[in-house]
Order: sequence, then structure tokens, then C-alpha cells
Amino acid sequence: MNTIKLHDLYFKPFISKEEIARIVKSLAKQVKEDLPKDEIPFFVGILNGCFLFAADFIREFNGNCEVSFVKLASYEGTTSTANVKQLVGINEDLTGRTVIILEDIVDTGATLQEIYNIFRDKKVKQLKVATLFFKPEVFKKELPIAYIGKSIEDKFIVGYGLDYDGLGRNKAAIYQLTAPPKMKNIVLFGPPGAGKGTQATLLKEKYDLVHISTGDVFRYNIKNKTELGVLAKTYMDDGNLVPDEVTINMLKAEVEKNANANGFIFDGFPRTESQAIALDAFLAEKGAKINGMVALEVSEDLLVQRLLERGKTSGRTDDTDEEKIRNRFNEYNTKTAILKEFYQEQGTYYGVNGVGSIEDITDSLSAVFDTL
Repeated sequence: MNTIKLHDLYFKPFISKEEIARIVKSLAKQVKEDLPKDEIPFFVGILNGCFLFAADFIREFNGNCEVSFVKLASYEGTTSTANVKQLVGINEDLTGRTVIILEDIVDTGATLQEIYNIFRDKKVKQLKVATLFFKPEVFKKELPIAYIGKSIEDKFIVGYGLDYDGLGRNKAAIYQLTAPPKMKNIVLFGPPGAGKGTQATLLKEKYDLVHISTGDVFRYNIKNKTELGVLAKTYMDDGNLVPDEVTINMLKAEVEKNANANGFIFDGFPRTESQAIALDAFLAEKGAKINGMVALEVSEDLLVQRLLERGKTSGRTDDTDEEKIRNRFNEYNTKTAILKEFYQEQGTYYGVNGVGSIEDITDSLSAVFDTL
């Protein structure tokens, strides 16, 4: 889960879709257990916010039931107003029926008061309220709430049916209002020989960012025999890949060392989708996110010739064998293809022409950085 932007505001991950599913299942079970045997309840969903909750709740309810909806309005932007206007009412005959109101969230109680007013003359057997979320700090009414999924603090939330001026309802999880991200976090990618290291050095100075190179981090931890370095070396000595968990923990430690940074350029990480997901989750905990994956795009044939030329003076044996060089490209392209798709789905992939002078390429990268 990433921090998201809706209109002019930012929202951080708050409640996962898995936790929501557990809450809904528990609520449905409680309602079922409290009903007399063979009684058919009448569920009333409060639109618009409850439509996902009502659908999932009814699927989880183990028994026959009837369903209807009422539409009320009480929000303007991110503020719950005291004036609730009934837009669509209930027309069914509910005499002697048990009615269960399904609410997405109860805060001040203004909407809840209107619900009780609506059903006052319906001659129902009993009226109960089941709310997914409840804000006890701001609840101002002396009204009963039979079932509460989760009590939360008084901060504006979106997702799972809840919106901010029309947006956010389709999010599977719940997000909480947060301050705008202060950090610029970039994943910088480029094939071997594209000059990624040179550009990372220039860009970190220009934007006052911290450059985190996975290779450098590994070498530091192994050389200084840190706990993570020793653990990583045991895998490497056995000829095994270092597990993602060890790698991400090294990166986390590096980020924590620079808690006041304006942002980071991640170089050589992530390399797999699972690593990208882990990095997103870690940054989300800090109210931050990856602003963009910026990839230097250069034709393979041009880079092969560039690396072979470099190998004449660099002393690197892997720059003198064309077959080995092309194997490195194959590995890069395979990994990048996966990550390119991952970040494209988030709308944060940016390809930049990596051919030209160092200055020209820096200018092209800067043009992207300036938009993030």
C-alpha cells in the first residue's frame, strides 16, 4: 500500500483490505448469533459510503435476509456537517420486522439521528445499527450502536466506499489523511554501461538527496561485519542468493541513518517485484512513497561496444567478454521488464534517453525529477 493523492490531499495506508475482511466477517457473525432462529432480518444500507461494506456483509451473513438502501448526505469535503438531508427513503412495510442499519462510519451521530427519525414511525420490532467504523471522540448523540467493527481516531479516511469529494471509493483498503510527502524518493535504473552511477552522483548533489547503492550497502555491511553483513555473507559463501528480507533490512537501516534526508535515490534496488512491494510498505510507514522509477534507456548494441571499449582500460574482466556482457544485459532486461510493469501500473515509470553527453542526460533526468 502506497500513500495516495486525491484532489489536493494525501492519504496514507491505514487499514488493510485483509483486516477489513476480518472485521466484516466478525460483524456478520455477531448479528446472526443475536437473531432469533429463523427470523429474516431487513438490512438497510446507508448510501453512498456503505455500498462495499453492505455487499461484503450480506455475503458473509449466513442466513436469509432482505436488503434495501437509504441515501443521506452529511459531508462537505472532509468535514461532517450537522445538517443531514434525506434524499431517498424506505417504502417497504417494516411492521414487526427486525431492521439492521449498515453504516460505513459513525462520527458525530448526525446521520445516525436522522436514521432513528426515519424509522420512528415504521413500527419495527427492533432497530439496530451495525457500523464498520466508529469515532468515539466526536460522537455527540445519546443513541445506541449495537455493533461496532472498529473504533478509530477522529481523522478523515477514504477507501472501501468512503470518498473525498467523489474520489477514493474504489480503493480496497482504508487510507487516512496525512501531510504532503516531504521526501523525493527515486528508483534509478539503467543497463550496464549507461552511466547510472555518474548520473546518481550528479543528481544527489543537485537535489540534495541521499544516494543508496545496494552494492555499496552490501560491501559496507560485510566489511564492517554488521549482524546483517555476517548473515548476508553466510548465504553468499554458500553460493545462494541473499534473501529479500536481509536486503530490505539493510536498506531500512540505511534510510534510518538519514532520517532527516530530503529523499533518496535508490540504485540497484529493488530488483524484484517482491522487493518493490517491501520498499513501498516500508516507506508507507513513514508517510512516504516512491515518486518514480526513472530508467536510462540505451540500445544494447551501443552499450556492448561502450563496455568493450571501457574494458581496455578499466581492468574489469567482465567488460572484456562480449558473451558475458550480453548475459548481464539479459539479466537486467528480465528484471527491469518486471519492475517496469510494476511501476507503470502505479503510473510512476519514466523512461529517459540515455544517449548523449553527460550534461544532456542530466538535463533529461532533471526534467523528470522536477515533476516528481
